[in-house]
Order: sequence, then structure tokens, then C-alpha cells
Amino acid sequence: MNPLTLLTVSLTILMGPIVTMMSSNLLLMWVGLEMSLLAMIPLLTHKKSPRSTEAATKYFMTQTTASMIMLLAIILNHIQLGSWNMHPQTNKLTLTIMFIALVIKLGLAPFHTWLPEVTQGVPLSSGLILLTWQKIAPLSILYQIHELLDPLLTTTISIISVFTGAWGGLNQTQMRKIMAYSSIAHMGWMLAILPYNPSLTLLNLTIYILMTISMFLMLMTSSYTTINSISMAWNKHPIMIPLMATVLLSLGGLPPLSGFMPKWLIITELLKNNSTPAASLIALMALLNLFFYTRLIYSTSLTIFPTNNNSKLIPQQLASKHFPMMPLLMTLSTMILPLTPLLIL
Repeated sequence: MNPLTLLTVSLTILMGPIVTMMSSNLLLMWVGLEMSLLAMIPLLTHKKSPRSTEAATKYFMTQTTASMIMLLAIILNHIQLGSWNMHPQTNKLTLTIMFIALVIKLGLAPFHTWLPEVTQGVPLSSGLILLTWQKIAPLSILYQIHELLDPLLTTTISIISVFTGAWGGLNQTQMRKIMAYSSIAHMGWMLAILPYNPSLTLLNLTIYILMTISMFLMLMTSSYTTINSISMAWNKHPIMIPLMATVLLSLGGLPPLSGFMPKWLIITELLKNNSTPAASLIALMALLNLFFYTRLIYSTSLTIFPTNNNSKLIPQQLASKHFPMMPLLMTLSTMILPLTPLLIL
């Protein structure tokens, strides 16, 4: 890609969620989402292949459908109230239409099927942006209208998403699909607590982004895209084995790692708000997530697959990528549980 084109695309992707987050006008929020959508397409097709073209097409069709539904809700709200903002007087149907549009954009169940396929069809770097930065804008809109949302609807969608993320990731062998289903489950946790304590949604999003970036950077060091390729990491990058195991356990929410903090706080808050069934269900599904993370750990660190002698020359033959920010990200994504009292004030 031309350097000037790449710069333009990168700046547009950067500015899209920022425009959405800084706006209180629904039309400007929609413009920010469209900036992210249109700039993401060239990034998805950066490496020309039929798979990336298919992924970009699926992404474009799904996101434009969600954008049209959202624009419909904005227009209906303007016709009813003469305002470009959501108000308590907004029609419940309009709010539901807006909510469904944002759920599609986030890739939450039952509108999730595009997310694993698109993530699998694009390079790891594009998948990282898709699963982290692109989630910020829709979540910021949900954050601004959280008081108007129906708690029963948000809880239902969140439980279905946590179930889908847990069951969908069980039989996967592709790392990008596993991370996509992990994203669906984490988004479900964020949506579950949104009507009760939106600050915990932001905390969960921050820790999720830190953990996902750390995981993707480790995968990008030598383009590990399948469980079989990760099983050879002991030969190429021995130090990565304990690091990857720690991040995976943190993604699963195992104490005393950072990933335990948002799950602990969300379950506590749900119990305070008499949502015991929802808290119980998503806590049980967290065990399934932890199971397929543990399966990855088993493949990477608890087994040594048969190799021939030539494989021992791989580190000298293949150059690996190095990311200076990885130590800091690894520390933040695994060791900030003791800071919990400071973060919840």
C-alpha cells in the first residue's frame, strides 16, 4: 500500500472512534462509525487474497446493514422529538432498533457469525484492530444511552453472547477464531453490567484490550495462527511459553491475574442488583472459556510434539518480529489485580 494511502487510512481509523466518543449528537456519532468502517476495508484487503476479499466483503455488508438500521433509529427519534439526541421520552421501539444496530456492530450474539469469519480471513495485525479499537465506538454510544436501555434485553443479549463465546471457541483450532469467540464472550460480560454500573464496563474494556493486544503481539512474533504452529513455539521462543500461558489464564479470569478483577467486580455488582441468575450463568460459562484457554496452554507448554532435527535450525533461519511495548503490556495484563481498590473508587 502506498505510504500516503496507509497514513490516511490509519488516521481515519484513529479519528473515527474519537469523533464518536466526543459527540453527543447522534448524527455525528454515526459519521464517526462510518469513518471507521470505510477506512477499515483497505486495511482488511491489504494482503491480496481471495480469503481477505471475502472477509472484507462480509465485514462491509454486515457493518453497512447495522449503519442503516442505526440511521433509521436516529431519523425516527428526530421525527418523534425533533432532536438529534436520545431522551427519556424516546420511543422504546426506537431505542430497541438503535440497540440492535450497535449489537450487530459489536458482533454480539445472535448477530455474531460474521466476526470469527472476518477475523480468520485477515492478517493478525488487522484482526487485532478489529477486536480492540473497533469495539470502542459502539460501546461509547451504549455507554451514553445506558440509562435508557431495557435491562432485561441487555441481560438476555449478554448471556447469549457469553454462552456463544464459550461454546463456539471449544472446537476451534485457528487462533484468530479462538480470539474472536473470546471477544464475543468478553463483550457479553461488558454488556451484562452496563445498565447497573457502566464504569465497570469501561474497566473491563480496558483490561480486555490490554490482554488481547498482549496475546496478538505474541502471535505476531512468528505468525502463529493455529494450535499446531503454537505447539512449536517451545523450539523457536522458549521464553514465550510461560508468558503466553499467563496471558491465557488472565483472559480466562483466573486469580490472581488481572483478568479476574473485572469478572469479580461484575459478579459482585450483579448480585447487589438482585441479578443472581445472570451472575450464576455467566460465571459458569467462564469455566468453559477457561477450558479452551487451558487446552492452548496444554498444547504449548505441557507437550512436546515430535520434531525432526532440522526443526532445531528454525530460529537461525527465520527472523522474528520484536515489539518494545510487549513487557509493559504483559505486566499490565497480568499483574494489576492488587490495584483493584484504586480502580473502583
